[in-house]
This record gives sequence, structure tokens and C-alpha cells, in this order.
Amino acid sequence: MSVTINTKYGKIDISNEVIATIVGGAATDIYGVVGMASKNQLRDGVNDILRRENYSKGIVVKQAEGSIIVNVNIVVGYGVKISEVAKNVKDKVKFNLETMLGMDAQEVNVVVQGVKVIEEAK
Repeated sequence: MSVTINTKYGKIDISNEVIATIVGGAATDIYGVVGMASKNQLRDGVNDILRRENYSKGIVVKQAEGSIIVNVNIVVGYGVKISEVAKNVKDKVKFNLETMLGMDAQEVNVVVQGVKVIEEAK
């Protein structure tokens, strides 16, 4: 599946995997985000953090009228303020989609799938 953008020069199709890579990279750059989680974590039985090549399993992209709706599933670190981390993820994802792809994100929904204790290096 892909997202279609109509411009004055023609039609552009962008695959969901490309969008997932951009969104996942933006989300994992935020302080407090440990990694991406699978959107079907309970059904898959996987409690692991997704690697870069599997970001599309943790991100849902839907096309709306002239924009897109993105659902991002993340795992946060223990001790961080979840609402602040989610707000930062939303802002960075919207910014990256607008600057890299020229797409307007109508909604960016952040779903916190888990909290992980981060061990400090000694």
C-alpha cells in the first residue's frame, strides 16, 4: 500500500515502508523513547523492540483527504514523563514528514506499548 500525492507536476506514490522508516527514525531520536513496538504486540506475542528494518510493523499510515494519519507505537524508558515524550514524538514526526516528504500529517497518534527500565552503564 502507498500514499498518493497529487502535485501540479504529476502524481507521486510513496510506500508505507518509506514513511515508516522516516517516522520511526524521528520517534527513536527523542529522549525517553527506548524503541518502536509492534502494533499487534498481544497477537504477535512479541515483547521485543523493533529494529530499523521492521519499523513498518509498529507504524500505521492511513491516507486522509490531502494529508495522512499516522499511528506510532513506542516503548518509553522508566522515569520519563510520558506525556512530554509523546508530545515531542508528535512534533518531530510532523516536522520530518513536512520537511522530508512535503506531506501534511493531519494526525499523529502516539501509543505507548510499554515501559522499559534502562540500565545505566557503569
